[in-house]
Amino acid sequence: MPFINVKTNTPVSKDKETALKSALGEAISIIPGKSESWLMVEIEPERKLYFKGTDAPAAMVAVSVFGSPDSASFAKLTDRICTILNSELGIDTARTYVKYEATRDWGWNGSNF
Repeated sequence: MPFINVKTNTPVSKDKETALKSALGEAISIIPGKSESWLMVEIEPERKLYFKGTDAPAAMVAVSVFGSPDSASFAKLTDRICTILNSELGIDTARTYVKYEATRDWGWNGSNF
């Protein structure tokens, strides 16, 4: 039950959006027990986003997951997310933040897991 929200100040074409969605779908499997079949992705392009005082290409990524994945999985996923955003959108890996939130309560289909 993961959710990945990508906010960036760069434009994202439909082709790039599809590529991002697919790459993030593959990357989520780094976290044990997570897969694209349960992943929801939101991509928010052309946001007013400033990092280190400039509006050079940057991204803020929020990853929410059900359960309590280990920090090592999060570290590997951070590396992959930064690589994906650099490859697909040209965002320097040093201009991407990734925030994680793990929860024991996650609702779906009218009930909670």
